[in-house]
Amino acid sequence: MMNKYDACKQDRQFPVDLKGYNFTFRTTWGLFSPEHVDEGSRLLLEYVNVSPHDTVLDVGCGYGAIGLPLARQSAHGIVHLVDKDFVAVEYARRNAVENGIHNAVAYLSNGLSHVPSIQFDVVVSNLPAKASSELFYILFHDIKNCLRPQGQLYVVTINGLREYIKRTFRDIFGTYEKLKQGPRYTVAVATKQPGED
Repeated sequence: MMNKYDACKQDRQFPVDLKGYNFTFRTTWGLFSPEHVDEGSRLLLEYVNVSPHDTVLDVGCGYGAIGLPLARQSAHGIVHLVDKDFVAVEYARRNAVENGIHNAVAYLSNGLSHVPSIQFDVVVSNLPAKASSELFYILFHDIKNCLRPQGQLYVVTINGLREYIKRTFRDIFGTYEKLKQGPRYTVAVATKQPGED
């Protein structure tokens, strides 16, 4: 019989339906929400829609719970999954392979530091509650610079960050729309205006 230490070192694995697609995710302790897809990510996925040819960026991808369903939806596009945690990137890559997803690439990046100079149609992020406002400010500016005109940034945050996101989106993008406020999380979107660099 396996002892507790050895049992804890085993990968976690669970099936889940996201955006009408069946997935089996492999995870490990130390990654965010290793035993199920968290409430915030599920809520975000309800409100993000991508077109079949979209180029998408998932910032802070974890093991791929947001980016991989979007890759299924954008079947003729490509989804970039980035995270600063090499373990998260390893599991995102593995989950793409094990779920038969061929239009997703996962790689290390601190924010957008290693993202290639391409333009994205959609950027998504389940923003960490404890990150600094300065980090968010840098991140949102960098995202705006890599979006196509009319490209959109979708985020989910804890409700305590809702007003900050509203102010900051309006400051940086000039737009803000609250798509859903649940008991704990809020989903919002900013759209890059034509003619803005």
